[in-house]
Amino acid sequence: MAFYKKSKQKINGLWYPIAVTVGKPVTTDEVADRLAMISTVSRADTYAVLKDLAGVLADYMAQGRTVKIDGLGTFYYTSNASKNGVANEKDVNASMITSVRVRFIPESHRSGSGRSMVRSLISDNIFWVELPPDAKTADPGQGGGGDSESPDEI
Repeated sequence: MAFYKKSKQKINGLWYPIAVTVGKPVTTDEVADRLAMISTVSRADTYAVLKDLAGVLADYMAQGRTVKIDGLGTFYYTSNASKNGVANEKDVNASMITSVRVRFIPESHRSGSGRSMVRSLISDNIFWVELPPDAKTADPGQGGGGDSESPDEI
């Protein structure tokens, strides 16, 4: 089941449901345990691969490549440049890049009818439950929770 709270947006004064997470984020250990249960690979082997995954992704993306993992999605870099653009194309250089982010696009496929796209990480069986305003949600600073998308994108 997934959870939402009601949120009033300051920009337009309207109310929207926003997705929230509860509890602590799932750990690498928990993911490794679950993968080991549904495969023939040991927990230790699964854990070792998961721990090395970030470094492998970073290495490939540092080579200017995107990384597509079947059943999961695609990881790639985007960059932001300083607001002080330049008038000439020949004056553009890498020192103008001020930050880099990793972006992720979940894998998608067409639904059975072929009319809509289905994201692999979004379950067909999501059951939404409203949380009361005072319910504890995950601390976004700890890697969980928060809005899944802003109501302005709805």
